[in-house]
Amino acid sequence: MTTARTTPKTATQAQAHTHAPAHAPAPPRSPGAGTLRPRRTAPWQADPYTDALRTGRGPLFLRRSDGWLLPLEVERWCGEPDSADLTVLERCRGTVLDIGCGPGRLVAALASRGRPSLGIDISPAAVAHAVRAGGSALVRSVFDPLPREGGWHTALLMDGNIGIGGDPLALLARLTGVVRSAGSLIVETAAAGMDAELDERVRVRVDNGNGAPGEAFSWARVGARALIRHARATGWTPSEQWTAAGRRFVALERPG
Repeated sequence: MTTARTTPKTATQAQAHTHAPAHAPAPPRSPGAGTLRPRRTAPWQADPYTDALRTGRGPLFLRRSDGWLLPLEVERWCGEPDSADLTVLERCRGTVLDIGCGPGRLVAALASRGRPSLGIDISPAAVAHAVRAGGSALVRSVFDPLPREGGWHTALLMDGNIGIGGDPLALLARLTGVVRSAGSLIVETAAAGMDAELDERVRVRVDNGNGAPGEAFSWARVGARALIRHARATGWTPSEQWTAAGRRFVALERPG
């Protein structure tokens, strides 16, 4: 694991990675910062994902329209926090909101440490798994009204969840109304070694390779440099970057 604290200036110059679910052809143009269009709020019933959570294992992929596949790490998501996850947990302050919590390894770990935390996810199966693991979680979209809105000390976008909704600018702008003044947002960007300028939006489906894929949805992948540009455009200040076990993270702060 390597860690490196950076000032906002050096953060924009640092090499980054791209992580998160798959993507496709020509990406649509992003709306401007603060343009918060409604996103899917109904429970997500992508059967291949639900089945994978039930067994705790893959194979599972994001498939874009040209057939390209991105492997999804179901076993890691359903396991205990790994060494890279621990670097994130160490940086969580106060109350923690895990956005797209999946099966809940992070909220369960925070709960076991006595930390006030909540996970949200649009997959009922994921939320049920998180609760069984000992975490607190709700079936909820980040674009819906949230508990303690505007009062969270720390928010998390792990496992490529900066891609939620397929519009990183809209997501980051939305989170300025979720995290409190002087609060922080920790984002996992594209993996170490990938293009730090990666900034793509696509339509993808969850696919286990053994049958009909789930329904299509919008997703994005963002490298660290691209993330920092979007963050600054939406009022966030980069405060730290680090790499752990091949995964890359950027911490952002909301000015007080």
